[in-house]
Formats: sequence, structure tokens, C-alpha cells
Amino acid sequence: MLFASQPFLVSATHYLTLAAPWVALLALLLSLTACMVMWSLRRRFKRLALGRNGSIEESVSILTRDIKELQTFRVELEKYLKVAELRMRGSLQGLGIIRFNPFSSDAGGNQSFCAAFLDERHSGVVFSTLYTRDRVGVYAKPVENGISTFELTDEERAAIEKAKSAIVEHKRAA
Repeated sequence: MLFASQPFLVSATHYLTLAAPWVALLALLLSLTACMVMWSLRRRFKRLALGRNGSIEESVSILTRDIKELQTFRVELEKYLKVAELRMRGSLQGLGIIRFNPFSSDAGGNQSFCAAFLDERHSGVVFSTLYTRDRVGVYAKPVENGISTFELTDEERAAIEKAKSAIVEHKRAA
């Protein structure tokens, strides 16, 4: 009758008896949660380990090698793009065509024309054709930086300006 003389111990024992299954259930839930977390971490670790052996060191080695390959590829790509850009600057960028009648009469119509073909630096060539009933004359004049060492007609200048405008419009669109 040790417990009868101490009512505090009787009530504590009663509460512990009631709480024991709940404490056991809580411990079971915590252990299951810990197992799930451990399983998830193990799965994530296996995904992280890329190599044959599944070690982090091998994964880091593989990733380092891949980064070096990407850096080498980037350097090669930059060189290629510089060369391509230089080639593009020398390609035909602007075209200007002006049709006209070189004669004061209305006979023949606007059969003659000037065509300017320029690159990005406004260099290229301007072609002129003069159409008559008897013959057609074709003339070419070099153009450097938008001007020619040969004397240009008003129509040829207009064709060059039209080609320059086409280059500017092309740059805006890009």
C-alpha cells in the first residue's frame, strides 16, 4: 500500500498508463518520417553521383571536364562569329535602283536605270544603263565609303543614297 499513501504517484501512474500508447505511436511516426527522409536523401545522392562508381569526387570530375569542354566550345564559337561578322560586313547590304529617261522627250519611257550595290561600309559599285532604240550602254563605277573617284550623275547619286537608306533600314530591323 505504498501507492495508497501517496495519491500523487497514483495519479501520475494513471496518466502515464494512458499516455504510453500515444507516446509509442508518436515515436513510430517520427521513426517512419526519419526513414522517409533518409530514403529521399539517398535517392537524391544517387542522382547527384554521376559516375560509374557513384562517388561525389567522380561527379565533380565529370562536371569539371564538361565545363572545360563548354569553355573551349565558347572560345571557338566566338572566333567563328567574329569571322562571320567580318564576312557579313563585306556582303551586299544595300541595293538602290533608280529608273529614268535620259532624254528630254517622252520617247522611250524610263527604260534606263542606275543600280547601286553597297556593303555595310557603303562600298561597292554603281551600274548605269542608257537605253536608246539603237543600242544599250552599260557603265560601272566603283564606290568607296559612299563616293566614287569617277564623276557621278544625279541618278547614280540617288541610287547610292537609296542603297545607303536600305542599309540603315536593314540595321534598324535587326
